[in-house]
Amino acid sequence: MENELILRLAVFITLFVLFALIESYWPRRTRVHSRLSRWPTNWALTAINTLTLRALAFGLPLLAVGAAIDASQAGLGLFNQLNWPVWIEITICILMLDFFIWGQHLITHKVPLLWRLHRVHHADVDMDVTTAIRFHPFEIALSMILKIGLVYLIGPAAWAVIIFEVLLNGTALFNHANINIPKRIDTVLRKFIVTPDMHRIHHSKNRLEHDTNYGFALSIWDRIFGTYKDLPIDGHKEMDLGLQWQESRPTRLRWNLWLPFGDK
Repeated sequence: MENELILRLAVFITLFVLFALIESYWPRRTRVHSRLSRWPTNWALTAINTLTLRALAFGLPLLAVGAAIDASQAGLGLFNQLNWPVWIEITICILMLDFFIWGQHLITHKVPLLWRLHRVHHADVDMDVTTAIRFHPFEIALSMILKIGLVYLIGPAAWAVIIFEVLLNGTALFNHANINIPKRIDTVLRKFIVTPDMHRIHHSKNRLEHDTNYGFALSIWDRIFGTYKDLPIDGHKEMDLGLQWQESRPTRLRWNLWLPFGDK
């Protein structure tokens, strides 16, 4: 849709700068590695992922929003068979898409091949706003292909997809940020959305903890399906983040790109 990319980029940049500033002045945890050692790699992965999606668009000209437009024109998908009010359709579509992302995230932890890709995201031994954009390009491509298939299946309005993408990106930046939110505020927020303290547990080195709190945007799915964890065993300031590589290798771009294929 016209100006869709501009809108999403503007929201992304605004929220990224906002959360980066907040975590600079009110951090939840002390950094293990400096921003200078980590951010270039995390941003480089994002640049590669963007190019990957652009390349994917040549083979699949319709990414998520385009697929919604095409499905609407062809009358494909559940919601293109219904004549429901727009606000109801958008609300249900957002819930369905968010549940799909939650389920996909859980599966990436359970299927060994997918976990090899996803562990690039978890290998970061610090957690801040850039961790939200730290993914292996193969995982990003696979996720987009699955999302396109889901869009054709449910036939959401294009605006529903745009709203969901903005919501997903914004909440991912928020819940990965190293922000010290007062407990009272966090308690209220996590009844609806995933907060940094809630998602940080998912990045624990402890497997029993990082197999919990799979939500990216809405927090309800973990509560419904019993994967919710309230507090880390060692506390937020003492818990170890990342995986078995508790050193500098996760800050290196080449290491992260090769990680899914190596026997490390």
